[in-house]
Amino acid sequence: MDVRALLEQVRAGDLDVEDAEKLFKDLPYEDLGYAKLDHHRKLRSGFGETVFCQGKPDDYLAEIYKKFYDRDGEVLGTRASGEQYELVRKLVPEVTYDPISRILKVEKEGKMRTGLVAVCTGGTADIPVAEEAAQTAEYFGCTVDRIFDVGVAGIHRLLSQRERLMKANCIVAVAGMEGALGTVVAGLVDCPVVAVPTSVGYGASFHGLSALLTMLNSCANGISVVNIDNGYGAGYLATQINRLAVK
Repeated sequence: MDVRALLEQVRAGDLDVEDAEKLFKDLPYEDLGYAKLDHHRKLRSGFGETVFCQGKPDDYLAEIYKKFYDRDGEVLGTRASGEQYELVRKLVPEVTYDPISRILKVEKEGKMRTGLVAVCTGGTADIPVAEEAAQTAEYFGCTVDRIFDVGVAGIHRLLSQRERLMKANCIVAVAGMEGALGTVVAGLVDCPVVAVPTSVGYGASFHGLSALLTMLNSCANGISVVNIDNGYGAGYLATQINRLAVK
């Protein structure tokens, strides 16, 4: 809910005080018993609450998603399955689903996107996590440049994209295996790099732990690291950095 717009409607006489009061009663949160929907979050942080779909019982997910949609007109859901998409679509026909990133979203038309976030991957197997980051940043208002399959095993591929990298306000580097992409990228650019380890790799990669440790121990400056496969967290952080750069 846009509180300022609501107050403007009251001042202009387009909304009754009683109706406005009803809308405000759910601030700071709406209690559903099994969940407390944080409608106040966008006012506090500039970002509305995201629905983490994985593991939610069907009835809970459906009601939570519909509540956010009815109130805000847009919703971002992460880690959704195809079955959850079909479930939500019955209540919110406008919802779209991307099976690669597993993003389940409804966006307002005509949304402006500013600045620039570059999202890079070491290989094509890292794209699902990268797409989660990219679509999160786009949902929250960033322009995103996707630069996929530029891993260090063929470093000339990355070096050929340096001009694109230098235009970004923040870069998300997504990689599995040994996870060296973040270090190499951070050594080439002058903006912050958000490194995302993925669970891609053979046995000794320990489902992404090897890449995580490599990124945490990076010898390059200007790197922050999110959890394994956490594309959403990377996209969110990159958006915050991009917003500061645009300001």
